[in-house]
Formats: sequence, structure tokens, C-alpha cells
Amino acid sequence: MDKERRNPFHGLVDSISEWNRMREVGSGRIGPEAGHEGRRRTYATAWVPSTDVVARGRDLVIRVSLSGVSPEDVEITLSSDVLTVSGERRGDPDDQDETFYVRERYYGVFMRSWTLPAGIRADDVSADFENGLLEITVKGGAADVPEPRRIEIKRRP
Repeated sequence: MDKERRNPFHGLVDSISEWNRMREVGSGRIGPEAGHEGRRRTYATAWVPSTDVVARGRDLVIRVSLSGVSPEDVEITLSSDVLTVSGERRGDPDDQDETFYVRERYYGVFMRSWTLPAGIRADDVSADFENGLLEITVKGGAADVPEPRRIEIKRRP
């Protein structure tokens, strides 16, 4: 039997993809091209930065794509085993002197959260920011997923 490594985040990734799909299907993307001029962005319509979550040995590494965001505009918090990255992409995309032909970049506030294994402390978390990529390392945060064990079925006499 092949020993393939199980992805402990498989269900989480599926859920995030489905949430993103549902958010975009209803009224389409928010912006002038969708006929929503003047509509104020809420948490439900805020932009969500692309993220990769990987294991590096026993550490968990979270990479968040934040092009155009200054490191000073990003906050990372850990509370009750929940790691949260929030911040804001500043700028005025509504410049009156410009006519947008394509508008795909979002501005404003964002927030992403991940539930970490119990017992992770703030001292276990470090972050680096380079060229628009935020990389957060959680020491000892990679989930230990034991190999499945076969349980023998016994026959009754």
C-alpha cells in the first residue's frame, strides 16, 4: 500500500475556494465595471489576498500576497490559537482624471485568519516581508497527521 502524505488543510482549502466562488457569483465583482458605483465595501465585499499554507519540516509557513501594501499597514495578531493578518492597501483608485478599462486590483482593508494547533505562543511566530510577499513562520505549527492504521476485524466464535 502506498504511503502518501495527507494534506491536513485539504478541507480548509476546499471551503475557502467555495466561499470565494459564492461571494463572486451573486452580484459579481464590486466596482464600476459591475454597475456598483458608489457602493461602500464591507467585510463581505473586501478583497482577500491570495495565500499559500505549507509545511516546512515541523514548521507551518503561511505566504500572503500583498503587492502594493506597505509593511507598516499590516498587523499580525495571535489570540486563542487564531492567527490573523489584517491591513489596508492604500491609494485612491477613484481618480477623476482616469478612465479604467480593466479594474482587477482591490483597495481598502483586508483580513485573513487561520486556526493554529493548540499551544502555539506568540514567540513561536515570526514574519518577513519582501517584494510584496508576507511570509509567516509558525515554529512547530505543522500538523502531525499519523498514518492511518488498519484495525483488524475479529470473528466471533
